[in-house]
Amino acid sequence: MPITQADLHNWFTYHPPTEEQAGRYGEIREAAMDFALVILTNTPPSADQTAAIRKIREAVMTANAAIACEGR
Repeated sequence: MPITQADLHNWFTYHPPTEEQAGRYGEIREAAMDFALVILTNTPPSADQTAAIRKIREAVMTANAAIACEGR
């Protein structure tokens, strides 16, 4: 499916969260924090540990973008 100008406008526009969306963002952040703590506790300090936590952060940001841009 090709990217349209409407897609770009949607993706690069600020979408203030609704109250319902704010709750969903919070659930995602809490779950990500729990997972990040498991990784921090169970892996040695290393480039791989850093990468694993970075990817959790990326997943949170991508999930938040999915929420922000839904139905727009």
